[in-house]
Amino acid sequence: MKNEKGNLKNKQIALIGVPLGFGAGQPGSHLGVDAMRIGSLRGRTLEEMIRELGYEVEDRGNVEITRPAATAPPDENPKYLKEMAESCSRTAEAVRRALDDGRFPVILGGDHAIAIGSVSGIASHFRNLGRDFGLIWFDAHADINTPETSGSGNIHGMPLATILGLGDESLTSIEGFAPKLDKRFLAHVGGRDLDPGEKELIHSLGLRDQFFTMSDIDKRGMQACVSEAIAIASRAEGGYAVTFDVDIIDPRFAPGSGTLVRGGITYREAHLALEMIAEDGGMRSFEIVEVNPMIDQSNITVELACELILSALGKTIL
Repeated sequence: MKNEKGNLKNKQIALIGVPLGFGAGQPGSHLGVDAMRIGSLRGRTLEEMIRELGYEVEDRGNVEITRPAATAPPDENPKYLKEMAESCSRTAEAVRRALDDGRFPVILGGDHAIAIGSVSGIASHFRNLGRDFGLIWFDAHADINTPETSGSGNIHGMPLATILGLGDESLTSIEGFAPKLDKRFLAHVGGRDLDPGEKELIHSLGLRDQFFTMSDIDKRGMQACVSEAIAIASRAEGGYAVTFDVDIIDPRFAPGSGTLVRGGITYREAHLALEMIAEDGGMRSFEIVEVNPMIDQSNITVELACELILSALGKTIL
């Protein structure tokens, strides 16, 4: 149920780290998990800052990750499949348990491949309740490649396709069913770097009107696009999950991400989007990914990620 006061009704948060970085080609995103936890806004940790908003926080630590023993061959596609399936299965279990315990998951990544696990856990929880859920996906990339369309074999470019039931069965079958999401309840915001195969798939699945690209944001404004995204995801009676890739933000404001693309949203547009979602009150989990301290500048992106988490949880200017 939505909170009339424009903040999360569930005041019990489970903080879950997923330090998985081998789904991406650029190393270092696994370090973003603990970097965000430590925080650096006026010397406070992320947990302390969330508590200041009136939440009770239980840090459930990091999901156990099966790390590759060796570098994958360049032509392997998808890369690190076994390790990814095991790690995402544990992620799904951790997120499902948090929801089953009545807590709101705040999930810290890691690269965006972790969404295969986190969304699987969310889907399993709502499936057991007999309810649908929606999903708002903020990202510069579509992340809807399959092994057949991916040029790199990196799984962080495939999670949305996997969630929709497309791709290798070891990933699509996590939690024992597929697809995880009814495509009618999906909204994607901020895309500006899509592969040809992704574009074809989006059109063939009839999802064009549910993808709000940077061109759409330029023409219509962030407020209009996010309002419509919320409306789409809210069609699901269970509420909706949000996953936020920091590469949606222009590299001027968020240089510490592994797949930078010029022409992204601004610092204020990012906050506006998440403030709107917090005000709506229908969000049931929040995930932030692809923060890479190895390539950050003066901790700018880590600090921004912490600020965005707080905006998603209801922090406002006044």
